[in-house]
Amino acid sequence: MAGAATGRQTNLNIGRILVRAIVTLLMVATLNFILFRIIPGDPSSLLLGGVRISVTAEQIDAQRESWGLDRPLFPDQVLDYLSATLRGDFGYSFKFRGRHVADLILERLPATIALVGLAQFIAILCGVMLGLYAGWRRGGAVDYIATGASLALYSTPAFWLGMILVVIFSTALGWLPGYAAHSPGATTGSLDWLLDYLRHLALPVTAVALGLIGQYVVVARAAMSDVVTEDYMVTVRAKGLTNGQMLMRHAFRNAMLPVVTLIALNLGYVVAGAITVEAVFAWPGIGGLTVEALNARDYPVLQGVFLLLGASIVVANLVADLAYGILDPRVR
Repeated sequence: MAGAATGRQTNLNIGRILVRAIVTLLMVATLNFILFRIIPGDPSSLLLGGVRISVTAEQIDAQRESWGLDRPLFPDQVLDYLSATLRGDFGYSFKFRGRHVADLILERLPATIALVGLAQFIAILCGVMLGLYAGWRRGGAVDYIATGASLALYSTPAFWLGMILVVIFSTALGWLPGYAAHSPGATTGSLDWLLDYLRHLALPVTAVALGLIGQYVVVARAAMSDVVTEDYMVTVRAKGLTNGQMLMRHAFRNAMLPVVTLIALNLGYVVAGAITVEAVFAWPGIGGLTVEALNARDYPVLQGVFLLLGASIVVANLVADLAYGILDPRVR
């Protein structure tokens, strides 16, 4: 009976988490719509070809009507937006002359995932392991060096690191390219094309990964430092367990709880893209698309990008909440 009650409670908790995630997504979508309507300016001039041409008031009104911009924001436009979003229709771009927003995002998304996704993988692998080891061996040489270097990297903007890397490894030494994703004339689909892509990817990935490693080392080291001082760690040490057994059976899972939270929050960063780093390296990802859409007041594209960011963060936190129950049974 106790097991059945525990199972029902676990299912109820999971249901609450899912409902909360759905409600959060609806709130994000509504706020997403409102924020970009507050931006000064009117996209009608862009739709008609910019301010350099002469247009009449009737032409502006007709253009606004054809795009539904003449209708009241509440409730007409917001309800239409939410309804279309639930159907997976993000609308058409103003700047890119009627192209589907979903097509534009899917076109840029692989470059961003390649950049920030690879940087996240490297940072998680190196930063978490180094941070856990530094926290386990507090006061040692590795702890002092890793903590000092991580704090410096954590406080340094990624775009500044990117510019330093470009100056050193691209401009001064000429080892790696520091601009775009491919060299001119690269043949798509060939091995040379892949190697050229990886060479262009090296510097931006390094810039993003270094900052993320600093975050993971600091958080993982602090979490492990707290765990090793707990009473149950003293107890298991008195029972005669080896350091490896203590680390893997007791310390690791508890220390990973705050690290999982940080990883989940940073997963939204993977989808949205490192906008400033992409700008430094002229990387053709979501960040570049966002900057172009902001300059053009392209509401549909901005809404699509930021909804993708919000959804990725909500989903990542949903995964983190579910992972807590695996790492710590007390959370179930």
